Amino acid sequence: MNKAKSLIITLSRKIFTAVVFFLAVAEIAFDPSFAYGAQRASRQSAFSIGERLVFDVGYGFITAGEAIMSVPQYDTVAGNQCFKVMFEVNSTPTFSWFYEVRDRYETYLDVEGIFPWRFEQHIKEGKYRRDFSAQFDQVNHLAKTSEGEFTIPPYVHDIVSAFYFARTLDFSKMRIGEKIHFQNFYKDSTYKLDVKFLGRQQIEVSAGTFNCLIVEPLAQEGGLFKSEGRALLWLSDDERKIPVKVSTKVIIGSIEAELREYSGINGELKARIK
Repeated sequence: MNKAKSLIITLSRKIFTAVVFFLAVAEIAFDPSFAYGAQRASRQSAFSIGERLVFDVGYGFITAGEAIMSVPQYDTVAGNQCFKVMFEVNSTPTFSWFYEVRDRYETYLDVEGIFPWRFEQHIKEGKYRRDFSAQFDQVNHLAKTSEGEFTIPPYVHDIVSAFYFARTLDFSKMRIGEKIHFQNFYKDSTYKLDVKFLGRQQIEVSAGTFNCLIVEPLAQEGGLFKSEGRALLWLSDDERKIPVKVSTKVIIGSIEAELREYSGINGELKARIK
């Protein structure tokens, strides 16, 4: 019984680490070569207030939990109008008996520039607890965190704001195998990550059948999360680029998160074919 429970706990750690890593596209950030002036402006129609995406998280035939990404409201940080973006991961009641997960991430994303002014992380995984916050001074390039003050590059991202910015990028002219180079700040350091474009595929999930872009995050050592196997992310192949499916290989099978339902999408979801 102890060995079985130990295996389940190990798998559950992989499941929820993978979901946080890949739904947030891990450590992606903005390439400073796009920047101009003191602040960046980015016209985007990928998302807006009211968007809510719900995912089933599973290992094989086991539904281990639920992940929710939402943009519930506007807020203001240091006088800047922001999207309040939330990412929550919770284990199911049955799975919680073995390993309870209650994770919440919040980022306050500049409406015009799609970069963060504030980030919060509240982790409850089994007996592990962690609370982390960072205030980003995007003018003077400083991150003021619960662990100190650190220099940051222009328009650096956190692990959630990074994904929302990635949704605003144009993949239409990318060649298979081409990579995008990104950055992310966490704890006390800035990390790098490449995201490789793999092509397109039509997939079916509970929320429907979608034409999708396929990308693969390629994490470097030392980042917040590291994949222990190859990971793939499917995004709707349209202006919204909502995450439809996430899959990461582990030693005995694969961990997946699939879109179950969505609402508040900022316009037509052309990639959904049925």
